[in-house]
Amino acid sequence: MDEDSQRNALISALTTEHFVLQTAASATIAEAGARSTLYVMALSSTLIAMGFLSASHELFVLFGAIVLPVVYLLGMITVMRLVDTAIENMQYLTGIARIRSFYRTLGPEAAVQFSPESGRWPEAKAPSLFLGTLLAFMGTTAALIALVNSIVAGGAAAMLTGVIAAPEYRWIGLPLAICVALLSALAFFVYQRWRFEAFENAN
Repeated sequence: MDEDSQRNALISALTTEHFVLQTAASATIAEAGARSTLYVMALSSTLIAMGFLSASHELFVLFGAIVLPVVYLLGMITVMRLVDTAIENMQYLTGIARIRSFYRTLGPEAAVQFSPESGRWPEAKAPSLFLGTLLAFMGTTAALIALVNSIVAGGAAAMLTGVIAAPEYRWIGLPLAICVALLSALAFFVYQRWRFEAFENAN
C-alpha cells in the first residue's frame, strides 16, 4: 500500500472513529437524562404516597421509615452513575479533539475549519466554566440530583427524630435535618471533585 492509500485509509478510519465517539457521547447524555428521570419519578411517587398516608400517623411514619432510605440509596447510586457518564462524555470529547487535531494537518483550509477555537472542550473553554469551576460543578446533572437527594436525607433524619425523641426534644429535628442535608451535599461535591481531578490527572 502506497503512502497516499495509507493516508486515505487513516482518514477513513479516523472519520469512523469520530462518528463512533460522537454517538457514544450522545448516549451518555441520554443515559444521564433517563437515570435522572427515573430518580425523580421514584421520589415524586414516594411523596405522593406519603401524602395519601398522612391521615394515619403510624402508617405515615412506617412507610417513610421503609421507603425514604431506599429512595436515598437509589439517589446515591444515580449520582455515582451520573458522575461516571459525565467523565465518559469528557473522555469521548477528548478523543474527538485528538482526531480534530489531525484534521488540521490536512492543509491550510483544514487548519482554519478545524481550529481549536471552533471546537468544543477540551480544545476550547467550556461555556459552563465562564463563571468559575465551583459554579460549573454545582451545575452538573449529578449535582442537581445530589442536592435533591440530600434534602431527602435531611427529611428522613427529621422524621426519625420525631419518632424516637421525647416531645420536648423534637425541635432538634430541624437543625439535625439541615446538618444531615449539608453533610450529604458536601460529601457529594468532594466525591465529584475527586473523580474529575482523577480524570484530569490521568489525561
